[in-house]
Amino acid sequence: MNRRTRARRTALAATATLAALALAPLTAIGSEAATTSPANVFRPQLVKVDTPTRADKMVLSKLGLDLTEHAGHDYVEVVLHSATDRAQLLAAGLTFDVEIPDLIARSLEVWKTDEAYAASVVQSPLPSGRDGYRTLEDYNADMADLAERFPKHVKMFELNHPTLDGRTVQAVEIGQGVKGPDTGKPTFVLMGLHHAREWPSGENAMEFAIDLAEGFGKDKRTTKLLKKGRVIVVPVVNADGFDLSRTSGEFVDLRALDGGGTASLLATPGFAYMRKNCRLIDGVDTPDGTCALQLTTNGGFLLGVDLNRNYGGFWGGPGAAATTPNPAEVELGPLDPTYRGAAPFSEPETQNIQELVRSRQVTMLISNHTFGDLILRPNGVSPNTLGPDGLPVGDSPDEKGLKKVGAKMAAQNGYQNIHGWQLYDTTGTTEDWSYNATAGYGYTFEIGPDEFHPPFEDVVGQYLGTGEYAGKGNREAYFIALKHAVDTKYHGVLKGKAPKGATIRLRKDFDSPTWDSSFEDFVDSSITVGKKGKFSWIVNPSTRPVVMGKKVDELADTPFASETIEGSVTVPGIGTATHEYVAKKKSDVLRVDLTWPTPDDLDLAVYLKKGDELVEMGTSGNLPGSGEAVEIPDAPAGTYVIEVINYASVTPSYTVEVGQFSAKSSKVKGIKERYVLTCEVDGKVESKKNLYIDRGQVKKLDLRRACR
Repeated sequence: MNRRTRARRTALAATATLAALALAPLTAIGSEAATTSPANVFRPQLVKVDTPTRADKMVLSKLGLDLTEHAGHDYVEVVLHSATDRAQLLAAGLTFDVEIPDLIARSLEVWKTDEAYAASVVQSPLPSGRDGYRTLEDYNADMADLAERFPKHVKMFELNHPTLDGRTVQAVEIGQGVKGPDTGKPTFVLMGLHHAREWPSGENAMEFAIDLAEGFGKDKRTTKLLKKGRVIVVPVVNADGFDLSRTSGEFVDLRALDGGGTASLLATPGFAYMRKNCRLIDGVDTPDGTCALQLTTNGGFLLGVDLNRNYGGFWGGPGAAATTPNPAEVELGPLDPTYRGAAPFSEPETQNIQELVRSRQVTMLISNHTFGDLILRPNGVSPNTLGPDGLPVGDSPDEKGLKKVGAKMAAQNGYQNIHGWQLYDTTGTTEDWSYNATAGYGYTFEIGPDEFHPPFEDVVGQYLGTGEYAGKGNREAYFIALKHAVDTKYHGVLKGKAPKGATIRLRKDFDSPTWDSSFEDFVDSSITVGKKGKFSWIVNPSTRPVVMGKKVDELADTPFASETIEGSVTVPGIGTATHEYVAKKKSDVLRVDLTWPTPDDLDLAVYLKKGDELVEMGTSGNLPGSGEAVEIPDAPAGTYVIEVINYASVTPSYTVEVGQFSAKSSKVKGIKERYVLTCEVDGKVESKKNLYIDRGQVKKLDLRRACR
């Protein structure tokens, strides 16, 4: 038994009595009876919901349920925390299969499995040798240990904003000369635990930090890469949520949710499946250390802000719950699992990452999550989705490169390499902001196939690889990411001469778009010129992807064929109505507009008949309003089926207008943005100029005279 196992067992023993009391009303784990429950008790479950069409996913996304990141083209896995959650699925007409019938029993099964694994090994094959999940204290201790053992190439530092419960978020930076001034090396940022329950996300990040720290000076590849770039690891972004999830997550917590003296419902076990942070009321902080006392509903699942919907880029759009609860709307505000917060970057945890990224030249960023075995790339919404400017969002301008690097990483861990929106629409995510604000590549890893925090031995396999990926895994995928971070063909390079000790700064002020507005944003990074008066600085392009040009179809003023359809759909609840439109000839664009009198929620989906099958052509309806539209480019002739879904409208009547248009393809002209480059000596700006640089471009600068 190693020292980590002993410490872990000591902590567990302190609450063993509580666990035993909590289990008293339950049948023995592992028995056949354990999978059945009294009629008045609901055990939280993981279910796979059938979503054969995008419209089904749209309906599911509006139920306010706990959607996981494990999804495919025809399913999404969902955590049901209560009998009410299950009833909502059934009422919506959605079918599902139960994957894990009892998450409480599964939590205890994992606990026992981890104990057995720890007892069976002296240490695991991980770089740390750990045999069990870390606590928040373990993460901070491991980072401090690296900084102490490797002071020349490891630095531990605090992020600027304490959490709502008063915790400091720690990070570790690794690279040659890490404690000296920044001399122009690019940065790879690796993060874990935006979502509290996703324990492997932090473990993988921390193990890579240990790998790098211990490999520098010993392993040729590691040393070469860390001489060219730096790696910043933030293993626990959501320190409050993770601490609650991890410390109480190994034990069952029975709660009397109906206010009675006995538990008529069984809540989520402890805080094990907590997702969000500790925000209880928008804009209101709470006394430090009180979060656990106030998160009393379903193990804290409902309250809080989803940090991975709180980033500024496209904040407030599809896939993120609205700001305030409103019975006339579907979104449930802070009680929704994807609640986006009161404003972009309203939370201290996301402010920490914003300030970190904007102050460095972050050429690669990976945000780790669980689960689904996925590598997701920007953007988070379908390219056919109409954005705030009324035009289709389109693919990212770097789609080819993003896909290529994603494929290289997927070849190491076996994950699917897909767009973020292919999982389901999301906005306000980490990489959607970081990529569109800095042009540095960004990805989300969904680690593991089927659980938020599986047995720890699975984490070992995820990091080091198993089966055909043995010896690869996420470890090698991260090395691919680090190699990209220092690869100059993807980034700009500024080379030149300047007075030694001078500070060269690149700054750019701009407005980052949210879904319906924008906010003031900036990036601001600097380097110090060395003793020889020379510098070489790897930087991101000066033009943000979000303002680059994109291809759009310019429609004729009037359609060459059209039809107006009047209809109604069942109210209340979810009802659907379908109509057919026969397109006798193909069109450059087929547009379907749905309008109704009240500002609530009808949804729209359009399919094309192909034999006995319906092929989805487009959907709309992620946000409430009084109108929806679908545009289908290069629409073939045939019979189209138009589906109107009443999710939350008090008005049964509506109008559908179908139009077939000729169009001319044109490119919406983008803009070229420039950095403001300044040269500073002793804190005084000696020169200032605008500087444009593109991917793969090298610019030579002589600042010796200008910077005197």
